[in-house]
Amino acid sequence: MALPRFLENIPVVTRNLLYLNVIMFVATLINEDFMIGTFAMFYPESPYFHWWQPFTHMFMHSGFWHILFNMYTLVMFGSVVERALGTKDFIAFYLITGLGAVALHTGVEWLEITYLGGNLTAAMVTPMVGASGAIYGVLVAFAMLYPEARLTLIFPPITLDAKWWVGIFVALELFLGVTGTQISIAHFAHLGGALFGFLLIRHWRRKGSLL
Repeated sequence: MALPRFLENIPVVTRNLLYLNVIMFVATLINEDFMIGTFAMFYPESPYFHWWQPFTHMFMHSGFWHILFNMYTLVMFGSVVERALGTKDFIAFYLITGLGAVALHTGVEWLEITYLGGNLTAAMVTPMVGASGAIYGVLVAFAMLYPEARLTLIFPPITLDAKWWVGIFVALELFLGVTGTQISIAHFAHLGGALFGFLLIRHWRRKGSLL
């Protein structure tokens, strides 16, 4: 059975990431308690934590708009980045940036709990879900590969180079994370994905495997 034309035009890794995220989202709609308790990312000291959650959390989403925004961004920018990196490197890039998101998010949680009087009980029962960390890695990769590409937001309809838009997004995440604004959003996970994306592209360029 032939794929719809718009799916045929999406590179294989990006397309399969899209499928996997949608399948996990539908499963979450069917049995939210099981899916969140099993596959979302919990603080490592939590009784709900499992070793696979640093991987599986990046295929989970908390609602329709959450998955819609992430998958739209994945298809739009991940397709371009996958073609530039190649299949194998893009798989590695996506997973490493997703794990980088967990690393920074959990590290900041640990610092807050250990030194800043953070609430351990709340951390242990609060799950983190979403592809956003890896998506931020993809956005950073796109901006590094195609810094002069012109991008226009839907709202507000402002056009800027990719390097400026992504820089603004990262700076905004840093501000929101440091100030504790929108605490229901894992800003440091986004920053972790962006940071690891930057480091990976820079590393591959230094090795000469990427222009």
